[in-house]
Amino acid sequence: MALSCDIPDALLGALRDARHVCVLTGAGVSAESGVPTFRDAQEGLWAKYRPEDLATPDAFLRDPVLIWRWYRWRRELVANAEPNLGHTALTNLAALVPRLTLVTQNVDNLHQRAGSKGVIEFHGNIFADRCLTDGSRQVVQDDSAVPVCPDCGGHLRPGVVWFGESIPEDALNDSFAAAADCDVFLSIGTSAQVYPAAGLADIAGQNGATVIEINPQPAMMSASFVLAGKSGEILPELVELLSV
Repeated sequence: MALSCDIPDALLGALRDARHVCVLTGAGVSAESGVPTFRDAQEGLWAKYRPEDLATPDAFLRDPVLIWRWYRWRRELVANAEPNLGHTALTNLAALVPRLTLVTQNVDNLHQRAGSKGVIEFHGNIFADRCLTDGSRQVVQDDSAVPVCPDCGGHLRPGVVWFGESIPEDALNDSFAAAADCDVFLSIGTSAQVYPAAGLADIAGQNGATVIEINPQPAMMSASFVLAGKSGEILPELVELLSV
């Protein structure tokens, strides 16, 4: 098997010995499925808007119809994408280790479509909605200009985390607990610059975990191992080597 990069035996050994692997994925993983990053999605009719103009609570209150138009356009882009080999490899990796916790900064549902279970969504899910009145999560088929909550009749907003908003408390607590408990931490396709997500690798390392970065342009200073390249190429190779 011709490898896209050199995978050290010590890295494979750490994964084979791990009782708990924690994985953080970022926009680079979805980009390999053709999903544009948040800022790259500003094309065509939307090029005149800054992302901040379309993804804040104030923007929604100011013009909910505009915001819903944009998010429906983004939903269509994401719905046409397919999970890539990196997504599938993470599903397969979960079957090879005693426990795997998958945390994603992506909102596109591609990990779930690839078969991953119990995904912690740091920034929400673009296919879910949230009621402005009671905060409940809703998944509804409502094509009106501004959909309404089937429970209370209040306006619904896209179920993603916007600029200036906090990460959902459950997602934050669960991901931090997993990072503190894991033996191996994988940072995949993320710049590792935006907190609090960037802090997960620090927590893992401080608690003795082996930290592995997989990224075409590595950015972490504290990783134990760095595999420079696309996750869709490296992860399948990694899983194949672990399966031997």
